[in-house]
Amino acid sequence: MQENPYFDDSLEPRWQELKPRLLDEALVTSLNDASANLDAIRKPDSDSMTFESSFLALEKATESLGLIWSYASHLNNVANSKELRAVRKKWMPKITEFHTRIYLDPEIYRILHDFAASEAANKERPVRKRFMDETIADFEEAGAHLGSEDKQKLEAIEKELSTLTQNFSDNTLDATNAYQLLIEDANELAGLPESQIAFARESALKAGLGSPEKPVYRFSLHAPSLVPAMRYLDSDQRRKELFLAMLEVASKDPWDNTANLRKIIELRQQKAKLLGKPHFPDLVIGRRMAKSGQAALDFIEDLHRRTRDKFAEENRELENFRAEQTGDKTRALYPWENAYWSEKLRRNQYDFDEEALRPYFPMDRVLSGMFSICETLFSIKVVERIDNRPSTWDSEVRFFEIRDATTKRHLGSFYTDWFPRANKRSGAWMADLRTGNRGRDEIATPHLGVVAGNMTQPIGNTPALLTHDEVTTVFHEFGHLLHGLLGDVEIRSLNGTHVSWDFVELPSQILENWCWERESLDLFARHWQSGDPIPEDLYQKMKAARNFQAARFQMRQLAFGKLDLDMHLHPEKYLEGNLDQTIEKTLQGYFPPSPIPHCSTIRQFGHLFDSATGYAAGYYSYKWAEVLEADAFNRFRIEGLLNPDTGMDFRREILSKGNSEDPAVLYRNFMGRDPDPDQLLKQLGLL
Repeated sequence: MQENPYFDDSLEPRWQELKPRLLDEALVTSLNDASANLDAIRKPDSDSMTFESSFLALEKATESLGLIWSYASHLNNVANSKELRAVRKKWMPKITEFHTRIYLDPEIYRILHDFAASEAANKERPVRKRFMDETIADFEEAGAHLGSEDKQKLEAIEKELSTLTQNFSDNTLDATNAYQLLIEDANELAGLPESQIAFARESALKAGLGSPEKPVYRFSLHAPSLVPAMRYLDSDQRRKELFLAMLEVASKDPWDNTANLRKIIELRQQKAKLLGKPHFPDLVIGRRMAKSGQAALDFIEDLHRRTRDKFAEENRELENFRAEQTGDKTRALYPWENAYWSEKLRRNQYDFDEEALRPYFPMDRVLSGMFSICETLFSIKVVERIDNRPSTWDSEVRFFEIRDATTKRHLGSFYTDWFPRANKRSGAWMADLRTGNRGRDEIATPHLGVVAGNMTQPIGNTPALLTHDEVTTVFHEFGHLLHGLLGDVEIRSLNGTHVSWDFVELPSQILENWCWERESLDLFARHWQSGDPIPEDLYQKMKAARNFQAARFQMRQLAFGKLDLDMHLHPEKYLEGNLDQTIEKTLQGYFPPSPIPHCSTIRQFGHLFDSATGYAAGYYSYKWAEVLEADAFNRFRIEGLLNPDTGMDFRREILSKGNSEDPAVLYRNFMGRDPDPDQLLKQLGLL
């Protein structure tokens, strides 16, 4: 019988052969193998224990199972199907239960605990000591110290959470894909840029609607369609229609996530109580930079206090502008008016139309320029594999390799998957598909990752022309990718992006800064037809508009962080009654004034609810990391935007170190001091 492709040990998975029925077979085998590996760990007595037979053996025991499941999870994100969903739904509780039982296994915990306390362990090198400390903490956070009855309760909670979070994700995707707005009268598209009109026409044709002679214009709830429509469509009625449809995603049957959401936060609280914590945030944040849920909330509320005066000023300015332009009296804006009138105000103040930048951001040039910047800073070389392109899950997916510029060593490979499809999740993300070997006694092997998004697509003979927001998203996700592929830690679970959640966004968010500076933009921001750089007057308008409504945008992010923490610090408030009214009360002062109650999109908030933990009690991390990146980028600003010495310091002290040291130590190693929070407010023009 031909080998199951899920067990192919090469660095280039055969994606087209990874079928759901074969996943089922692979999981049976890999789960049995992992169980046998764990049995072997339990056998040694105290006298014969070594680091290799205890901690390292545990790390390797589930490698095959983890790799197979990571491939399945990836395909679920980029090539979703009913068959794959069915297999994942069948196996999700089993996989969760298996991993939960490892961390509740008293014999494995005893072996690890005994070796960690031994003289031999004390002689190990620092990175191994870090791994031992982190592993013991993982076991104790998971309940290794609990009695048998509480362990059973914890297992049941984890199993149910895995099912609920998968349901949450499926509902969101299905509800998003179920909606489309079709417009036949081109007069209703007034205000929409020509590029977006063409995009809507092309979307309809791909869906089998309309014809070149009698076009139909199709709008969906995916960002490349929704965001421009909300920003540019003159039709208040159409914007309202789209907004309300977006608001209803996963909030009505058959895809209503209300019950899923409530049960998830209830189970998370039960889990925290079982593990001796007052609430879920303290369980999650205890080993992160913030250290506690209350400290994270204090951080959010401090930024709120320092932002609210400017926020109120910006809201009044927008309300007055709308009144002046319409001849109407000044009033609060409806939610579907905010993006539209904000864009009008920005163009009025700065004579800046973001659409004017699109021709300067063809996808291929953006990628090549980004690669060039990173090659200069981090001493790497990025090369696309074209002639011998490996298997991919879709024809639009591309494959690249990263090598060290000095040693020529192959550091990692990655796929790019930038455009939306019906069977692909929304948003943008990076995923570690495989962490390579970096052990002292092993041959170094490359890492494997993917960056994906839902960017503006090519239309006919016109290439994909990105908005500046999309460009910064590409840079952001590539920053995550570099953190993964440049990791050089000998312990896999300490390598790459496996760091605390309030540190993981530093490499991604800092890279966005190179999308704003003339020196770096000139490397890639060229007109797709003429090759000319962005005209100086347009660039100056873009720079001037950078911090337009910075307080409003910051407050939106703070609102997400506040709601996340409040839901998990006080779950009892959200388990009964009108969920939207409770959220309205929690976020008073965090959202612009509105003639109607605040409308929450919490039921589709995958960051918080599509995995057992994910960003739950951790959404504050985006702002926490913004403080870090604004401060760290200031060093590049002082020493040189493309200074290779500064770049290599960042690679050595941050990108290559993973979780091999406390992140506060890593940051101090790069900056020579603790972070300065004022740098973020200065960067945003709020101080």
